[in-house]
Amino acid sequence: MNKPFNLPQLSKSKVSAVIVIDDVDNAGYLADALLSGGVNSIELTLRTGATFDAMDFISKRYPEMIVGAGTVLSPVQLEQSIQSGAVFAVAPGLNPKVVKKAKELNFPFVPGICTPSELERAIRLQCSVVKFFPAEPSGGIKYLKSLASPFSHLDIKYIPLGGISLQSMPSYLDSELVLCIGGSWIAKRQKIIKQDWKHIEENSRKVTSLIENHEKGSYE
Repeated sequence: MNKPFNLPQLSKSKVSAVIVIDDVDNAGYLADALLSGGVNSIELTLRTGATFDAMDFISKRYPEMIVGAGTVLSPVQLEQSIQSGAVFAVAPGLNPKVVKKAKELNFPFVPGICTPSELERAIRLQCSVVKFFPAEPSGGIKYLKSLASPFSHLDIKYIPLGGISLQSMPSYLDSELVLCIGGSWIAKRQKIIKQDWKHIEENSRKVTSLIENHEKGSYE
């Protein structure tokens, strides 16, 4: 049974590691590395045959980890993600069928948007949190602020993902628009394949340190 969860809880984590995993045997080591570095939220993208098994393993063995599903493109994938222990799901685009199914199941789902028209569609579908993708190639935080401005009275929150790095993180952390940042650089696919857990833990520590310094008002 999935633990109760609502999207605003992601604001406590500040960042969610976006993962492509090819071998379920790496799931435990990956979770250990991330948690040891202070990262407790993970988005497992549905791009390989190992994803659902990894999701099930981590959600059961690591209750302290917030486990989400990414690249959810259909209602069937949404249901499979829920069955595998995910407590939230994310998509790169806006598929009304997936949004409606998530509403029916009362399950936290974040569709992706990149334009004002897509954002309007998400609002019509009663989405209060959306994924801003691809963030950096689209213009980064400067573009997001312009995009969000006409809709500011609706208090929409955004999860930016795509091209963000440790260096660009502070600009997103400074914005009240941002609920949580998607970090695909924290545990890259090749690093997982090579089982470079030390590198992933170090990246996680750098992210955690940056967030702590931000909360203190310093990036030193």
